[in-house]
Amino acid sequence: MNPILEQFADIRVLRYDVPGFDKLSLNEKMLVYYLAQAAEAGRDIIWDQNYKFNLMVRDVVEKIIIGMKADGEVDEGLMTYAKRIWVANGIHHHYSNDKFKADFTKEQFLGWYDKYIILPVTKTMDEEMGKIFEESQESMRALYCDIFFDPNFDAKKVSLADGVDLVYASSVNFYGDRVSQQEVERYYSDVKGKHPLNSKLIKNGTELVEEVWDQNGMYGMQIRAIIKNLEKAMAYALTDKQKKTIELLISYYRDGNPDTFDEMNKVWVSDKDLKIDFINGFIEVYSDPLGLKATWESVVEIRDEEKTKHVATIAENAQWFEDRSPVASEYKKRDVKGVSMNIVNVAMLGGDCYPTTPIGINLPNADWIREQYGSKSVALANIEGAYHEASQSSGVLDEFAYSLEESENARKYGSEADDLHTQLHECLGHGSGQMKEGVTLDALKAYGSTIEETRADLYALYFMADDKIVELGLLPNKEAAWSHYDSYMRSGLLVQLSRLELGTNIEESHMRNRHLIAAWALEHCGGAAEMVVREGKHYVTIKDYEKMREVFGQLLREIQRIKSEGDFEAARDIVETYGVKVDLELHKEIKMRYDALGVAPFSCFVNPRYKLVLGGGGEPKDVELVEESDFAAQMLAYREK
Repeated sequence: MNPILEQFADIRVLRYDVPGFDKLSLNEKMLVYYLAQAAEAGRDIIWDQNYKFNLMVRDVVEKIIIGMKADGEVDEGLMTYAKRIWVANGIHHHYSNDKFKADFTKEQFLGWYDKYIILPVTKTMDEEMGKIFEESQESMRALYCDIFFDPNFDAKKVSLADGVDLVYASSVNFYGDRVSQQEVERYYSDVKGKHPLNSKLIKNGTELVEEVWDQNGMYGMQIRAIIKNLEKAMAYALTDKQKKTIELLISYYRDGNPDTFDEMNKVWVSDKDLKIDFINGFIEVYSDPLGLKATWESVVEIRDEEKTKHVATIAENAQWFEDRSPVASEYKKRDVKGVSMNIVNVAMLGGDCYPTTPIGINLPNADWIREQYGSKSVALANIEGAYHEASQSSGVLDEFAYSLEESENARKYGSEADDLHTQLHECLGHGSGQMKEGVTLDALKAYGSTIEETRADLYALYFMADDKIVELGLLPNKEAAWSHYDSYMRSGLLVQLSRLELGTNIEESHMRNRHLIAAWALEHCGGAAEMVVREGKHYVTIKDYEKMREVFGQLLREIQRIKSEGDFEAARDIVETYGVKVDLELHKEIKMRYDALGVAPFSCFVNPRYKLVLGGGGEPKDVELVEESDFAAQMLAYREK
């Protein structure tokens, strides 16, 4: 199956296969079906979390498109804009966080608005009501024009700029309009270190209060729909623990109590050998500039039994790796518990994991649960496979690799080494190390997410080049690891710059993490790696791979110290120095070289669709998997659903 469906703007739309679904029993298919329905049910939550006017914008854009379709022709610029906001779950780019520029003029929009949206004053309205109605319509027109055409109006979804009020500077919808960063930090400092992930902090008069995300509060309609499908899924749970997990998740959605979510995670993480598993909830804090509030997401997954057997040795040897980590002894785990690694195929993506998605997941995020009960790690094999297949003919490798040998090694080992990096990052990296007593997860504030991703990446980079990896059969030789070192430095310093608007800084946590590691290593490696210019083009070449491994270990030791001690000043210094700034002339060069290839730098996915087949008596008979091949059609179908 060709994974590439279409390309527009800076996006390539892919689809993923779901290997093994046809071999599931009816009970297992029914479990997938209702978990998938629950994943779809929370879609509007992430849109509203990303920006308070997102749902309103999506509605008006889709109404205009539907009206145009009825008239027989859809404006190309409007459709491109619609696709971009569908990908990003809102009006801000999913990576750069910058507001999209409208692909149409103000005059065009107002004409469409008057034709397809605005409602005329009716005869049943008296004169006063008609005047109020018209004023309301005019106010809405003005607001839409600000959103679409004023570049300074809510310009950034998430701002991580140093020295500004991050709450005021960000458009995400986790805090009320009159709430400042100082007020948020003061409010939660009084909560003695624990804060709920599932609430919006607003002002009621002068008092700060939390709008809890539960079935009777904010997002209640969507949460009730999630609960309805989870209740149906519970009837098909594969184990008693999975049934208990779903029960606790439903309870959490009903009362919004964060302690219930912790209890759910403890049961979920102990149920490790599931053929079908899922995540569903308010989980990741990357989109909150303060790292306090979580976006909603869901993934439904089917375990790949053969591939999981191959990587089980990673989890089995977790203590071996931890004992030999280059970090300070006081920040190593003495007793690594409950680590597991599964290779899975995604059956459904939802919320913050759709249409763009991670390639690996390690949960739960709470360090105290990891230390006492363990964690679960998954690598999303069919997602990584789709990415790899789509990249084969892109030309990016040949353009940016320093030598023919480097590109040949990347083709020979790239997929295998990339997979292992993801597995080590998720299974061992995120699960490694321990905090100093009294240090809380939010101690690093806006820099916490970048530091954590840096830590996990460094753990993977350091250990994938260990002799133990070849001994365990996880890589064929060290050359495979060296090939990944080439790829990582090339991507972190050069290729990923193609994703940024010219002249902008790096804002997204994962991009900051990769640039931080590559830039710090280049500066501190003593010539083991170099940036060279050949025929006016920049390349990165590594001359001493063993030395580079030592350098990655040195940086890992410092990054673990920063996290363990909650050293905010050191976190800010290292991220701002190595992870944020981009040389403008180099940026111009990379953009020009990448653009010449005609390849979109970002990818997103369409989901499959599951169709419930009923027997003559209305009983479930089968679940059919239907491949989707039209991105816009899927998005408009979600609107109707």
